[in-house]
Amino acid sequence: MRHFLTLADYTKEEILEILELAAKIKKETKNKEFVKYMPNQTLGMIFEKSSTRTRVSFETGIYQLGGIGLFLSSNDIQLGRGEPMSDTSRVISRMVDMVMIRTFAQSKIEEFAKYSKVPVINGLTTEYHPVQLMADYLTIQEAGLDKDLVVAYVGDGNNMAHSWLNMAAKLGFELRISTPKGYEVDQTILDKALEMAKESGAKIIIGNCPKDAVKNATVVTTDTWVSMGQEDEKEQRLKDFDGYIVDSAMMQLAASNAIFLHCLPAYRGYEVSDEVMESEQSLIFEEAENRLHAQKGVMVWLDRHRNAN
Repeated sequence: MRHFLTLADYTKEEILEILELAAKIKKETKNKEFVKYMPNQTLGMIFEKSSTRTRVSFETGIYQLGGIGLFLSSNDIQLGRGEPMSDTSRVISRMVDMVMIRTFAQSKIEEFAKYSKVPVINGLTTEYHPVQLMADYLTIQEAGLDKDLVVAYVGDGNNMAHSWLNMAAKLGFELRISTPKGYEVDQTILDKALEMAKESGAKIIIGNCPKDAVKNATVVTTDTWVSMGQEDEKEQRLKDFDGYIVDSAMMQLAASNAIFLHCLPAYRGYEVSDEVMESEQSLIFEEAENRLHAQKGVMVWLDRHRNAN
């Protein structure tokens, strides 16, 4: 049974195959050709963390594929009342055709997948956000920047940074991550990415100077400095991230054809300036829309490979 828990579980060829499928489905959608790739199938959507883009994109996506999405918050199911993840998995996976989970620890979604009878998709965990990276890379492909790609990630060494590490390590492009001291990426995840990069030829650079990271980069990206559950750290984080805002001055250091990406929600004036958000270089809303199309690609691919070992 194939699941979509982290990009590290996939080969370069498989990632590109999913993206090609996503692009095909997107073209059909734009032409109002809603091909029923998954007729009458049900996607169980478990949300322990709330979300705008994740819910709308998955629920709309499964509907356009011919199925139906079932929204399940932790308040709606026994999981929120202490039922073990393994029991929840064995119950729900007997009733639906696929499951998407947006939760906290990666270990929780891995446990769910271990006992599941159907494919499981990671809609976000504290450690990884792989579906967002699929949307990001689809946006990069559409911008024609996937050749000689240099990505600069500026900000917190969080799940987005970890997923960029996996994507770069698998596809073989140059990734520069710049974080304040004390906010670096997880060392174990970095070590695994560096090991994978030996095969793909990826160049991964870790540092603490955002200007060095952005210089001549073709993609500049960031994420919120204060993620869900970190609100009590806000004042300290704003001090620690001083100088890491992606503003016009920083974007001028990037390549002339560079684009700006952000997984959203964005806090204008903190990690990114309003001017950059509204600039012609910003593809954030195209990127947000591509969550829909990329995830449809993931779902259809998993459905086709559900009997694979």
